[in-house]
Amino acid sequence: MMKKKLTAYHEAGHAIVGRLVPDHDPVYKVSIIPRGRALGVTMFLPEEDRYSNSRQRINSMIAALFGGRVAEEVIFGDDAVTTGASNDIERATDLARNMVTKWGLSEKMGPLAYSEQEQEVFLGKSASQTSKNMSNETASSIDSEIRKIIDHQYQRATKLIKDNLEKMHLMADALMKYETIDVEQIDQIMDGKVPDAPDSWSDDDNDSSGKPANTSPKDSPSASPAS
Repeated sequence: MMKKKLTAYHEAGHAIVGRLVPDHDPVYKVSIIPRGRALGVTMFLPEEDRYSNSRQRINSMIAALFGGRVAEEVIFGDDAVTTGASNDIERATDLARNMVTKWGLSEKMGPLAYSEQEQEVFLGKSASQTSKNMSNETASSIDSEIRKIIDHQYQRATKLIKDNLEKMHLMADALMKYETIDVEQIDQIMDGKVPDAPDSWSDDDNDSSGKPANTSPKDSPSASPAS
């Protein structure tokens, strides 16, 4: 039961931050039904095809990726934070690294690009792979910029979750009860209301274990799950 509760808050963290930050794809489904190695999933559905992303949008994506880990930390304390956010951290770090080394979206470093080989030195990669064309000072500055982006968006996600704890509890409670919620329930929660039961759920559909029998969401090929 504790694992289920932690997963519910983790996914609620992704969903709430994703709803509150600007220029983020809308959340259309949240589930705590295990899928492969993931204990839950928050699905975002793009409203249109995108061929480029703004600095604001990428920062919002990073903040939403950290929403799950931040929720664990805020609700259960530092010692209860799990490894469940490992994929989120990897994806957020990749976005921040690309902002600095590939997309020219770092104010300090400016519109500079580095080859894949040069990127490998940053954030835990082997220092022996540093390009001879890059000084240690430049490598250190790039690493500092990546960490600055990560730290800022982590703090941003933390503030959003702390400012919206009531909605966090509403969403986690709904996930504990229904296991999967859709846009209708998410909208009600963001309005501060106790959500109605999803169309796919009813007391009559519960199996002997108490789990809803018909809550498996339909996947969309354009959905972007967050673990």
